Amino acid sequence: MKHQYSIILFMLVCSLSLFGQAGKDTYQFLNLPTSARIGAFGGSNVSLRDSDINFSFQNPALLTAKTHNMLSLNYANYIAGINFGSAIYGRNFGKNYMAYGIHYIDYGKFLETDPTDQILGEFTAKDFAINIMYARQLPKGFTVGATLKPIYSVYERYKSFGVALDLGANYTNDSIMFSAGLAIRNIGFQFTGYYSIDGQQHRESLPLDIQLGISQKLWHAPLRFSLTMHDLQRWDLSYRKEEAGQEVVSTNTKAADFFDMLFRHTIFTVEVLPHKNFYIVASYNHQRRMDMKAPDFRTAAGFSFGAGVKIYKFHIGFSLTPYQVGNLSYHFTLSTGLSEFGVK
Repeated sequence: MKHQYSIILFMLVCSLSLFGQAGKDTYQFLNLPTSARIGAFGGSNVSLRDSDINFSFQNPALLTAKTHNMLSLNYANYIAGINFGSAIYGRNFGKNYMAYGIHYIDYGKFLETDPTDQILGEFTAKDFAINIMYARQLPKGFTVGATLKPIYSVYERYKSFGVALDLGANYTNDSIMFSAGLAIRNIGFQFTGYYSIDGQQHRESLPLDIQLGISQKLWHAPLRFSLTMHDLQRWDLSYRKEEAGQEVVSTNTKAADFFDMLFRHTIFTVEVLPHKNFYIVASYNHQRRMDMKAPDFRTAAGFSFGAGVKIYKFHIGFSLTPYQVGNLSYHFTLSTGLSEFGVK
């Protein structure tokens, strides 16, 4: 009975460690959006540099003089009873910008049963990552940054420790309201895997993601457009699975032509900015659309929507992301500048 129970737990660990977009990497929670605004941006943006400290989760070079003393709390109600969130605080020292954050995901409670379906108890599965961010402002509009991310993961009695590093750069030209960013995310490794084979740690790779993006605000209209290219380290993003030891394209997708594969790497975003204290966002993520679309069903998979407003001294954000029919993710953000309360 113990042997069968171990097999069930082993399968759970493997499935959760592969959580994400058809990848074989572990710690896939690192790619989840960390705020309502980022969720509304289709899940990622590495170019937009303003007072929103949450963008530094995507690219540490997006820390600015305006993120000093900014505090943000984020929560998301994900699909299948999964919840995740983050918190971040910024502190500047001259032209040296720093931020400290935490990112977590709670997969919920699972029933522990024996082979006869008798309930023995419950167990949980969770991932955590601490974010220590640093950015340095350089001449001529350039900023560079790095994030160190110690990672702890526990699925029942299976535990894993790892570390990841993000590297980023940003160029901003306020005179033409243009910015561009580059981020190399999740460089790292596992110190310890979830299990051992013949006394040797089984270690998995991390979800490396190279991203490049641009943002442009219009002069005579309250609009800003962003284009983010993700997963530039690999070309083929079609969903794949293994059958009989061979990797094949999933039956849920068809062979993608050149332009379809090119668009799988892109996220398009448009912001409506009628006032400095209010915004509306809509985006389209083609990779998510192709992965989540269902035959014979019309869905809004791939699209994300959001809005934010400043009330008194607080910024409140909300976003909505459809994944499949009946599966929606809601994201909430509450941010404030502690300087407005007298904190120096």
